[in-house]
Amino acid sequence: MSELVAWPVMTGRAVRLSLRNLDALITSFLLPVMIMLMFVYLFGGAIQTGTDYVTYAVPGVLVMCASYGASLTAVAVSQDMSRGIVDRFRSMDVGGGAFLGGHVAASTVRNLTSLVIVFVVAFLLGFRADADLAGWAAAAGILVVFVLAVSAVSAVVGLLARTPEAAGGFTFVVMFLPYPSSAFVPVHTMPTWLHGFAENQPATPIIESVRGLLLDRPVGSDPWKALAWCGGFLLVSALLSGRLFRDRAR
Repeated sequence: MSELVAWPVMTGRAVRLSLRNLDALITSFLLPVMIMLMFVYLFGGAIQTGTDYVTYAVPGVLVMCASYGASLTAVAVSQDMSRGIVDRFRSMDVGGGAFLGGHVAASTVRNLTSLVIVFVVAFLLGFRADADLAGWAAAAGILVVFVLAVSAVSAVVGLLARTPEAAGGFTFVVMFLPYPSSAFVPVHTMPTWLHGFAENQPATPIIESVRGLLLDRPVGSDPWKALAWCGGFLLVSALLSGRLFRDRAR
């Protein structure tokens, strides 16, 4: 099977597997909405951000939503690697690029759906964006690149993990990352010892870029930092995934 044919076939297969895994699908759709409701209605009145709290929190929830949904790729890849289906794919001359690329592409489709749901709920809660079409496109582009990057890293984790349960642990790591960032509170309100990590971890420039673009505020160098982080993740994942796939598929 040629790579040109294998990619859409593997992507379609991964999408169908996602649709069959209703527990993970419902969780990835509902968890970000529940977190947003919790922060807006339980904590929002006590957190001062200089604007409506729902407006401040939505970009962080979007990144958390993308993080969690994309990290599920690790479990999907690990399940395939442990079931022997890869041997059948290799007998049909399906390479590692198409196999892993299908999972990453399916993750992107799944996460775009989840992001749309979060946006709809956010608007119902009172979120309003001041961005023009270019701002919306730039914010969406950064989120898509972020989903691709986290999905690619997750695919590598799925290759490294020996069991799907071990791969599932990666979802908790990725879900935690937006918390010590500017997702839900301004960084300057955090303890001083935490500032360095919060300001220089990947989630913060991505969240600040999306927030600034949607609210039509200056974003400075944050989009470039966000793209640099995502590009680094994609590069490292591409370098590791081919070797790891060959080693696991022997």
